[in-house]
Amino acid sequence: MKLSTASKYIFGLSAFVLLASGSVLFNGCKSGTNSAQLTGDTITDGQKLAKKYCTSCHKLVPANYLSNDVWQYHSLPSMAKYVGISSYGNGYFKRDSASGISMKDWETLVAYYKRAAPVTLDNQKREDSLINDWAGFALKLPTAIADIKTSFTSMVAIDPVGHKAYSGDVLSGKLYSWDANLKASVMAELPSPAVNMAFEKGVDGKYVGVVTCVGQLEPMDYPNGRVVKIGLNGKPAISDIESDISRPLQTSSGDFNKDGLTDYVIAVQGNIKGYLLWMKQNADHTYTRNVVKAVSGAVQTVVGDFNNDGWPDIMALFGTGNEGLFMFLNNQKGGFTEKTLLQFPPVMGSTSFQLTDINHDGKPDLIYTAGYNYRDSRILKPYHGLYIYTNTGDWNFKESYFYPINGCTKAIAADFDGDGDLDIATSAFFADLKNDPAESFVYFEQDKAMHFKPHAVPVSKYGRWLSMDVGDFNADGKPDIILGNYSKGLTIEGNLNTNNNERIPLIVLENQIKK
Repeated sequence: MKLSTASKYIFGLSAFVLLASGSVLFNGCKSGTNSAQLTGDTITDGQKLAKKYCTSCHKLVPANYLSNDVWQYHSLPSMAKYVGISSYGNGYFKRDSASGISMKDWETLVAYYKRAAPVTLDNQKREDSLINDWAGFALKLPTAIADIKTSFTSMVAIDPVGHKAYSGDVLSGKLYSWDANLKASVMAELPSPAVNMAFEKGVDGKYVGVVTCVGQLEPMDYPNGRVVKIGLNGKPAISDIESDISRPLQTSSGDFNKDGLTDYVIAVQGNIKGYLLWMKQNADHTYTRNVVKAVSGAVQTVVGDFNNDGWPDIMALFGTGNEGLFMFLNNQKGGFTEKTLLQFPPVMGSTSFQLTDINHDGKPDLIYTAGYNYRDSRILKPYHGLYIYTNTGDWNFKESYFYPINGCTKAIAADFDGDGDLDIATSAFFADLKNDPAESFVYFEQDKAMHFKPHAVPVSKYGRWLSMDVGDFNADGKPDIILGNYSKGLTIEGNLNTNNNERIPLIVLENQIKK
């Protein structure tokens, strides 16, 4: 089986693009107003009603996944509008008697979550403590930062051929190029902040960057996002792949109709409305939009031949509403057949995934991160972190490893130490910055089969890492790590690391691990 290189993923923020949902949503699903047969026992009735109403559109959120106050004052009021209920102050009233849930059932459901939810969530428990060291990496800081005054880095990427680094900035919307000495120059003025950049060989043999520009930063359905191609050699000409889309986050490539032309699949996060789009390239190098799935929430895709039929398929992670991992098999007729692989409760905050054979059994396994934390439930969650799901066959996944990291954003696996197995680098934008800022970047060294030593590389004082990429930046044959600093705002109240450096847009961790 052949997989495309996992495209870089940057997730949306409420004032940027970090949009894997922390909300618990019905997504407009209506289950009728016929009240269930209730027993009068709040717990028994509440569990029954939650199963009836809260699983029609997504996986059930257990009551103990959120604290009592979050359920009462944030998540339940947010859910109410999707079932015909309006909230006002501490009370609710029926907005539409012909749809949604009955008031009796809703009041019983609210009473259940109030009683069943804990006052506070448990703290994260780590079987292996963080090791505070550099783990064989050396810090490289920028030597010149161009016109960047305060760092709001929205994207970082390493060119695997040119060994240059690129970054996007929210305030200016510019694309920056960084040379071997980490000296920045402005490469292009983009239509809006870059949140993803992939690299490919153009029709003329020269390499181009495929840049996803998010458009509107706030979570709204305003169609000013664009995906563009930009030349990397000589004058950086810009051409459109697609425009007029609401908050695209990532773009992957593949020849989906096998006509010899490169097509693209775009994860359009949106807000209420979103899409997974297949952009068919025409003979004149224009593109025709095709909708693969018309829902919001797509945060990342990977292209590969997942059923070994010779045709490229799509795997996509959705992080809003019905969170989960979905496969879209190419039907060889210009369409796709959807298959659900994994579903997650819509408080997981799904943020990234990677397919790679981590246990050396010949089947691609899943590395998955959960940690978005800026919607209705802005509290630290013990189930956020790094997950590994092993592939037991036919794309059935079994959870095999979990390491808790508050607000985990991204994980990238590579053989950093050259010993023949895969290690993992993780970043966490919504880390516990006040009490445990070291968890914002952790390097997991695989020292034996499926066992990892977690190294907290001491870089938290240099920034707050929204974006991360891995590649051979210094052309020495070893994978390096680049981290982008989004230095201010977008945090849980009171959860701040005052040591963050606002002037450093990015850092590079050069791999100096000796084999």
